[in-house]
Amino acid sequence: MPRSNDPFNDVLAFVHVVREGSFTRAAALLGVSPGALSHAIKGLEARLGVRLLTRTTRKISTTEMGERLYASVSPRFEEIDAEVAAVAEMRDKPAGTIRITAAEHAANSVLWPKLSQVLHDYPDIHVEITVDYALSDIVSQRFDAGVRLGDQVAKDMIAVRVSPDLRMAVVGSPGYFTKYPKPATPHDLAQHNCINLRLPTHGSLLPWDFDKHGKEINFRVAGQWVFNSTTSIVRAALAGYGLAFVPEDMVLEDIAARRLVRVLDDWCQPYPGYYLYYPSRLHPSSAMSVVVEALRHREPRRQPGAKKR
Repeated sequence: MPRSNDPFNDVLAFVHVVREGSFTRAAALLGVSPGALSHAIKGLEARLGVRLLTRTTRKISTTEMGERLYASVSPRFEEIDAEVAAVAEMRDKPAGTIRITAAEHAANSVLWPKLSQVLHDYPDIHVEITVDYALSDIVSQRFDAGVRLGDQVAKDMIAVRVSPDLRMAVVGSPGYFTKYPKPATPHDLAQHNCINLRLPTHGSLLPWDFDKHGKEINFRVAGQWVFNSTTSIVRAALAGYGLAFVPEDMVLEDIAARRLVRVLDDWCQPYPGYYLYYPSRLHPSSAMSVVVEALRHREPRRQPGAKKR
C-alpha cells in the first residue's frame, strides 16, 4: 500500500493512475482504496511543489510537469517489472504474454508459420499479434517486439533476422491482359489500372519501387481500387480489376496455376527481409527467448556438391 512518506511508492502510484487513466482501476491493481491512492498523489505533489494531475468528473490528465515525470519514470518501472518477471521465470517453464506488432505480410508469412510450430510445446506462452502498417513505437505502445524490414528498425534496438530476402511481384489476371498489353517497363504502368495500398503513415499510397541494372525507379501508380490490406489487393487482381504489386510469395501458387500472370519480373530485385526488434535495455524473459529462437532465420544447408546460385 502506498505510504505518503515513501516517495518510491508515491511515484509508483502516480504512474499507475496515469497509465490506467483512473484512480479506481489503479487502486484495484495496487490493492488499495481510491482514497488512499488520491492521498498518496497529493502527498507527492506537495513534496514536489508542483501539480501533476488535472482532475475533472470525467477525466484525469497530466499537467506539463506530470507528463515530464511520467515519461521519465514509467520506462524505469517497466524495466524493473521485466527484470523481476525474468528472474521469476527462470525457476519455472517459459510463460507469459508476448505482444508483437507487424505488417500483415510479416504476420502471415513469418509469425504464424513459425510460431504455430512451437507454441504447442509451450502452452503457458501467449502471443498477441497486432497487424499494423504504421511504424509503431513499441516502447510507448507497450509491445514486447515488432517485425519490420531491416531498414525500418531503429539503431538502438536489438534486431534479429527472421526471414530470407524478399521480392515483390507485379501480377494481373489473364482476363485483364486480354484488354491491356503487358507492360515492358515501369513507365508503361501509367497506362494501366493499378491496385494501390494505402499506408497509415501520412495517409500516403505505397510507391512501386523497381530496380534493374542499378537503375532505380520509384513509381506512383493510379487505379480504380485502393486497399489497406495486401490480401484484398490480391483478391482484386484475381478478379481482373488491375495490376497488383505484392510480395511474390503471396502469389506464387496463383502464378503456377495460371490464375495470375507475372510481368516486369526483371525489374523486381531482392531486398533485405524482415527483422524482429525489441529494446536493448530490457532483459528478454524466457518466454521472449523462446519466441526469438523460433523466429530466427537460418539459411538452409546446401547439399554437398551443390552449386551456389
